Amino acid sequence: MPKDLHTGRYRIEPGHEVRLSVVDPNDTSGFEGKGEDEQRESKKLNEKLRQLQEMLYAEHEQKVLVVLQAMDTGGKDGVINRVFQGVNPQGVRVAHFKEPTPEELDHGFLWREHKQVPGKGELTIFNRSHYEGVLIERVHKIVPEEVWSHRYRQINDFERLLSEEDTTILKFYLHIDKEEQKKRLQQRLDDPSKRWKFSGDDLPERKLWKEYMKAYEDALNKTSTEWAPWYLIPSNHKWYRDLVVSQIIVKAMEKMNLHYPKTKLSPSSITIE
Repeated sequence: MPKDLHTGRYRIEPGHEVRLSVVDPNDTSGFEGKGEDEQRESKKLNEKLRQLQEMLYAEHEQKVLVVLQAMDTGGKDGVINRVFQGVNPQGVRVAHFKEPTPEELDHGFLWREHKQVPGKGELTIFNRSHYEGVLIERVHKIVPEEVWSHRYRQINDFERLLSEEDTTILKFYLHIDKEEQKKRLQQRLDDPSKRWKFSGDDLPERKLWKEYMKAYEDALNKTSTEWAPWYLIPSNHKWYRDLVVSQIIVKAMEKMNLHYPKTKLSPSSITIE
C-alpha cells in the first residue's frame, strides 16, 4: 500500500456543499481488502501515532481534539479501539456524550463540552459531541428550529476559540449506508458477545435515516472550517476507515512540529552508581 492514501480528498473544504447520497461509503481507493500490505501500513501508522502522542504529552504545550460522529453502528468505538491502539493512556482521554443531565440542561448546550476539551499535552476523543445539538435534538424536535439553527455559528465560534488556544481539531464523520447498518445490527443480535450493544432505540432511530442524513449534511456543510475541518470517511469497510483516519491524524500531528522538551542536564556529566 502506498504511504500516501491521498486523504486530502476526504476533507470538506469550507463552502463546499456535500450531498451524502452521492458519496460512496464502499470507497477503498481501489484496494481490495485488508491484506498484508494494509496490515503493515496499519502497524506503521499505529507506531507513528504512538510516537507523536508521546511527544505531545512530554512537550505539554499543544492539544489535540478528535471528534467522531456517525450513525448507529458507524464505527466510533472501532476507530477508538484500533486507531489509538498502543498510545499512552496517561495522555489520551475519551469523552462520551449521552443524554444531557438536568444540570447540563440548565446551562448552555456547549457547557458540558467545555469541561471535556483537552488540556495541555492531551489528546481527547469526543465519542459523539456538541454536534448532537444539531443532530438528534434537531431530528427529534427537542428544540425548535429557531434554536438549533443558531448553533452552527456557536459551534464554529467555540471551535475557533479552541484552535486559538493551540488545539488541533480533527472531525470525522464515519459514513455508512443503510444496508451496512442493517448488516451490523443483525450481527449484534446474532453474536452473544455483541448483543449488549443492541438498543431498543436502534430500530426507531433507523426509521429516521433520511432526517438524519439531512441534518448531517447541514452540519458538515456549515461547520467545516479552516480551523476545524470535517473529514467524510467511507466506512462500510472497517479496515479502510481505520487506515484513512490514522493517516489523517498522523499527518496533522506531524505538522504540529512537536518535540521533546529541552533540559539543562548534561548526560555526560552524570554518573549513576
